[in-house]
Amino acid sequence: MGLPAGSEIIILIIVALVIFGGSRLAGIGKGTGRAIREFKEETASLRSGKKDDKAEQASAEDSTPPAPQPTRRDDVVDAEVVDPPTEPRRDA
Repeated sequence: MGLPAGSEIIILIIVALVIFGGSRLAGIGKGTGRAIREFKEETASLRSGKKDDKAEQASAEDSTPPAPQPTRRDDVVDAEVVDPPTEPRRDA
């Protein structure tokens, strides 16, 4: 079995139009094209080398401010008081 011929492709297109409709089929094509474009961009960036990635990471680390250190507080703001049981436990 080889690739579909001209008449088979036309039949497949007609079936796809009947199943999905014109607008949904156009959206599927647009999404597929966008995914292919993003995939090509990512593979091109991987081929360009790791040097660019390391430079970008270094510049990103320089631009982010350090995380604030948590402060310790001795007082309790929100707490629930739990009363001990009123009856003592009986052991058998």
